[in-house]
Amino acid sequence: MPLLEVTNLTKRFANVTAVDGLSFHARGGEIVGLLGPNGAGKSTTFLCAAGLLRPDGGSFVYDGRDLGSDRPNTIGLIPETPDVYPMLTVWEHLVFVAKSCRVPNGWQQRGEDLLQRLGMAEQRNTLGSALSKGMRQKTLIAAGILAGTPVLLLDEPMLGLDPLGQRELRQILRDLKARDVAVVISTHILEQAEAICDRAIIMKAGHAVASGTFAELRSLGDGVSGVEDVFLELTR
Repeated sequence: MPLLEVTNLTKRFANVTAVDGLSFHARGGEIVGLLGPNGAGKSTTFLCAAGLLRPDGGSFVYDGRDLGSDRPNTIGLIPETPDVYPMLTVWEHLVFVAKSCRVPNGWQQRGEDLLQRLGMAEQRNTLGSALSKGMRQKTLIAAGILAGTPVLLLDEPMLGLDPLGQRELRQILRDLKARDVAVVISTHILEQAEAICDRAIIMKAGHAVASGTFAELRSLGDGVSGVEDVFLELTR
């Protein structure tokens, strides 16, 4: 499967190094968790990968090709903060993304299906300014998935979603995995990550301190430790 390779990613803000030589990979057809406490550098990593922040060092290669400035056409990002256009309806957000990303004809039915699955069909013509936080999050999720990039990054995607939205999103991500999309999820909620991710990278202070399947991560403990215990020990 095509492979996204992030190598030696570094990002500084004045005297603070948010990401420090981070390397990881994500293959098409798998879901990877980027785990870490608040301030570990997860969101900064995603913003750099999506081309929204200029890194101070590092490279992004997909399927053997250096992405350079072409990242937005390959890597999609659903951010943690659900900021939407206040004067666009939910459906107009999908239209905007479909036209901006040149999504092939026939996307309308897929867009309708996404809204239906996320419980947003009745809000189809609601302006962004009138949406709750959870509905704004669902709007961004639908738009981000509709874009159809081969790599999709989701920053804390379950925050603000109701139980139905969380369950549907988990199934949608499994569907993307079956279509060979490389999915990377940032979260500090370990139970959610273990329920859906094939493997995980644990970050601390901008570094990767461990990676592997959850069985491999548990093996880093004392033999009886759960993933949470290993996570706390590695990030303490």
